[in-house]
Amino acid sequence: MTPTQIPSEHAPATVGIVHLGLGAFHRAHQAVYLERNLTRHGGGPWGIASANIRSNRHLVELMRERDQRYHVAEYADSETLTLREITAIRETYYAGPGGEDLEALLTRMSEPDVRIVTLTVTEKGYHLDPADGRLLLDAEPIRHDIASPTQPQTAPGMLVEALARRFTADTAAFTVLCCDNMPDNGKRTRRAVIELAGQRDPALAAWIADAVTFPSSMVDRIVPAMSETDFERLRALDVDDPAAVTCEAFSQWVIEDDFPKGRPDWEHDGVQMVADVAPFESMKLRMLNGSHSLLAYLGVLAGIETVADAICRAEFVGLLHRYMRDEAAPTLNMPKGTDLDAYADSLLARFANDSLHHRLQQIAMDGSQKLPQRWLTGARKQLDAGGEIGCTALGVAAWIRYTAGRDLADAHHPVDDPMAETFAALHAEHDKPESLIAAFLSLDAIFPRALAEDACFRNAVLDAYHTLNGSGVTAALAALDDPTR
Repeated sequence: MTPTQIPSEHAPATVGIVHLGLGAFHRAHQAVYLERNLTRHGGGPWGIASANIRSNRHLVELMRERDQRYHVAEYADSETLTLREITAIRETYYAGPGGEDLEALLTRMSEPDVRIVTLTVTEKGYHLDPADGRLLLDAEPIRHDIASPTQPQTAPGMLVEALARRFTADTAAFTVLCCDNMPDNGKRTRRAVIELAGQRDPALAAWIADAVTFPSSMVDRIVPAMSETDFERLRALDVDDPAAVTCEAFSQWVIEDDFPKGRPDWEHDGVQMVADVAPFESMKLRMLNGSHSLLAYLGVLAGIETVADAICRAEFVGLLHRYMRDEAAPTLNMPKGTDLDAYADSLLARFANDSLHHRLQQIAMDGSQKLPQRWLTGARKQLDAGGEIGCTALGVAAWIRYTAGRDLADAHHPVDDPMAETFAALHAEHDKPESLIAAFLSLDAIFPRALAEDACFRNAVLDAYHTLNGSGVTAALAALDDPTR
């Protein structure tokens, strides 16, 4: 393979954006768009200061050792690779547990030149109730930030403290741009920040409500966790970069255009600047992310490791066709000219990219935070309209079975979820499917009451669980086509 190489070709940029969540997705997505922007302008005021606010101190050390340079390997397929050198990230901070850079990060966020703060901290990083979006004031990290607001541990807490400093100094507010997979992610982030600020100072909360904009956005790029195989492939191309990331060639970013203090001219770098991002959010969450979750839970139960491995099997392709066409697409209200059939076909083609090695176990993480927006909102719409919910019910049944921590061949797998202890207790307490399903559906942090109490939904999940647990994944998929089910 002879990759196309794109070096960094711009002067060092000054920092105008702070990013919370220095992970693979940020480095393969937002930073790439900013790299294009800085290259086009030969530098400029939109360099990034990125902070890891969790436990990966090592990544920050790697970035600093390399003068914040790293490579992004974009695979269109196993034979087509573009290598980009990225220098848009100008500073990195470690503000996770025991982080020595918290004060430096907050100082940077308080500076007038910083006009945008972006976030990729995953759904659980906002400490919101998955069902209704309220801030979980009794969550331990939020309780800490209420008690010690100048030493925050959470993303909302860091936003509140930085904005409080700007409020006190009479410095203009920055714009907060959430890039996580949540519906109305800007509105949800706004609610979290204002509710937390209100615990500290009602005047601060009122100023944030008036002065800070929280545009929503939709991000899309498949960025698997790096494996040693990925690093070996790059070393074979003379790229020895321990901070490198691998991703698909496809990338999309849709942003509501609400930046009163200025922004990069992203529209020239492939970003869609729109008045309302909600239709695009819903399309991606229900069709792409919803399909990914179906593959994740059913695939792990069947002993399948990657997305591409699952898509090699006709029954999984059929499942996704059916889910996207009959259960996800009917719930969407898209702008005129949007071709959802073409979008579905493009997703299946992307999932089949065997160069990515996208592990199903990675997608399966944090299901309690993901199910409401990926499946449950759509299921409620389908039930109200008399539509199909068979694929969604099977997905919920597979997720419940997955949370037992063992696949259908009794092989162990980790359950990485904020509610993992609750799930383990439910499995220990309930040995009959009927009581187990009832117990899971009564988790109001996940399942809206109207959906959980819907007899059609309950029975569909229970029937799917019986078939899945008793006869296996193949039989459960075949049952979707059984008119007597």
